[in-house]
Amino acid sequence: MTKIETVSTDAGEARITWHTGPKARRVLALGHGAGGGIEARDLAALAAALPGRGVTVALVEQPWRVAGKKVAPAPKTLDTGWRGLWPALAAPGLPVVAGGRSAGARVACRTGAELGAVAVLALSFPLHPPGKPERSRAGELLSTELPTLVVQGGNDPFGKPAEFPPGGGYELVEVPYGDHGFAVPKRAPIGQDEAVGGIVEGVADWLAALG
Repeated sequence: MTKIETVSTDAGEARITWHTGPKARRVLALGHGAGGGIEARDLAALAAALPGRGVTVALVEQPWRVAGKKVAPAPKTLDTGWRGLWPALAAPGLPVVAGGRSAGARVACRTGAELGAVAVLALSFPLHPPGKPERSRAGELLSTELPTLVVQGGNDPFGKPAEFPPGGGYELVEVPYGDHGFAVPKRAPIGQDEAVGGIVEGVADWLAALG
């Protein structure tokens, strides 16, 4: 079942698209990136697959996106919008996993512990701007204080899996040949459907292991 909810925050009106199934045990809240919305292939695939596995997926649209703006605001404003949404995400009374892709992953990492999330899912975490590894954002990822899963494309210009710091207390699932949007080239030995299926299975297995 799908339901759309509008939520007022201090950053403006935000929107949650709820994807629910039978016997939900937890909520997975997913924010979008700075360059796109909840139609991203990974977010859409998780929303389609996980409700049947006992996970309610809440796709979150930040106020700037709802307002039709094309440029994301500063991280502080993104965090404000996410904090304002949190009571609605927690309203079903289920444990909430904070997550998102790219900029949305950064928001989840920065705010998850303070808001009471039980874990963090970081899809395409932007470890650094393309071509600028010296501007690392690893500190955000390493400071979640929660069980954390990173799902990263093997060819992501914002940070390839091998660039992530070892022993950081997080798990990492690589999507072979994937770019920042998890697109794989036509010449790759795996197809796009296989790549997306790997994301779904990796996330589903990790969520199940949380208990």
